[in-house]
Amino acid sequence: MQRPLAGLTARNALTEVTAGVTLLAIAIPLNIGYAQIAGLPATAGLYALIVPTVLYALVVSSRQLVASPDAAAAALVASSVGGLAVAGSADYATLALAQAVLSGLMFVLLAVFRLGFLADFLSKPILVGFVGGLALDIMVSQIAKMLGVKIDSGAEFPEKTVALIGGLPTLNGWSLLIAAGSVAVLLVGKAFLRAVPWALVVLILTTVLVLLAGLDDRGVDVLGAVPAGPPALTWPVLDWGTWLALVPSAIALTLVTTAEGLLVSRSYAEKHGYPFRANRDLLAFGVANVAAGAQGSFAVGSSTSRTAAMDQAGSRTQLPSVVLAVGTLLLLLFGTALLEDIPSPAIGAIVGVAIIPLLGVREFIDLWRKDRFEFLIGAVCFLVTLLIGSIPGILVAFVLALINLAKRAASPAIDVLEASGDPAESLLEDAPSGTTTAPGIIVVRLAAPLFFANGTVFTSAVKEAIRATGDGAVQHLVVDMEAVTDVDVTGAESFAALKRWLADRSISLSFSRVRANTWRRLSELDLLDGEPLHATNRAAIAALTASAPEPAPDER
Repeated sequence: MQRPLAGLTARNALTEVTAGVTLLAIAIPLNIGYAQIAGLPATAGLYALIVPTVLYALVVSSRQLVASPDAAAAALVASSVGGLAVAGSADYATLALAQAVLSGLMFVLLAVFRLGFLADFLSKPILVGFVGGLALDIMVSQIAKMLGVKIDSGAEFPEKTVALIGGLPTLNGWSLLIAAGSVAVLLVGKAFLRAVPWALVVLILTTVLVLLAGLDDRGVDVLGAVPAGPPALTWPVLDWGTWLALVPSAIALTLVTTAEGLLVSRSYAEKHGYPFRANRDLLAFGVANVAAGAQGSFAVGSSTSRTAAMDQAGSRTQLPSVVLAVGTLLLLLFGTALLEDIPSPAIGAIVGVAIIPLLGVREFIDLWRKDRFEFLIGAVCFLVTLLIGSIPGILVAFVLALINLAKRAASPAIDVLEASGDPAESLLEDAPSGTTTAPGIIVVRLAAPLFFANGTVFTSAVKEAIRATGDGAVQHLVVDMEAVTDVDVTGAESFAALKRWLADRSISLSFSRVRANTWRRLSELDLLDGEPLHATNRAAIAALTASAPEPAPDER
């Protein structure tokens, strides 16, 4: 059992605490912005940094992954809960809490039943498209905030875009100046001094400007009063129908966080050589999300950007997350007055700059260059998520993943193998079309499991290979089963039909290099009827050649 805060020693404690202060400076402004994206008060973003963060840090196996609400989770909350209640209402907040609880319970189930592999269906193109669509939707809201234009942030992307364009004549000049200056500081600062918490610098400078110039009286929106005090224990009370209505969005949150979180967690574990336990990490996400829903916050995911920042700061433990929790609690107890005059255009600039990488521009260019079909998958997922909604987006993502899987599985490598005169060589080279492996013998290799998507393809390829050699040229078929790790019922039926076709033509069937589990599966499916099993392809050819009848004298 891994101890909490693994990797922490007296030697690195100071570095970890310093990294925690940096994390505090990064997380406070971002979480305020993400709470606004989600349609929730600033406290919802700050509460997520206390109890959920501490519980996650104590349970997780990863020594570096930072858990927190992120832009994608906030957008999912807004798009899914926004269809059930009005943003800012008590019902809306209750739904967000319930959604976090459901997501947490799903994480726990994934961990207990070891189902984290389900997130592997969210391939890179799907994740790029899904998160990119959410990010562009967020960007419209943040641009409106930066310009001082009033739009309904809970509306769909087309309506928000139309409202933004229509509201341009009403933009506030001071808001535009604050936003432009903030973006400039963030971009230039990160380019030259990445270690500086520029988001915090921007918030301090713009807040001072608002106070000195009285810009809130000139139309610049400010955050407003933030209730002081620690988070209180609560629980969402809803009817069963409403709980069920939240299940699809909770599934989407869980799967996206699982896919991204485990990927990032594994990569840092491999980079720094410490253990990675996927199910332990899923359990930590579950505990954190249930805690978030029980104390006034919303869904917690993985933060790639903050994890990278901690890695650059030299952190190799979860202590910075504990420092973050303590610092946030102190802010809520004694410093909420400092937050009241933070200008909304500055928050919009911070969030906007933070989500630029999530748009996936580079990733889409890379997909276009490497694989046009996978680019198409990402583009479709992007457009569905952006124009129709996040839940249809995740459903389309899974359909596209299955289509992509079936497309690749339906075209496995099926080779007729070629023999050479050198017994030391492996019998694995492809033979030219229309030839046999040895006189009267064809060895066929299927480089995939035999199942519904490729069963007919395999049998057709075998028949074509036999026909191509000419009538009567093949008396024996050997199927190389080394790469066949499984057989399903549909694949078995196709293979049974092939066996009948071979029997009608007096062609014997045998197997080579059969895995133990595959042999058991063939037996279960009644596909073995006394056919010989050979350890190697060369052994199969030797046995079949030795058993061939001597040719008649006039055939010598």
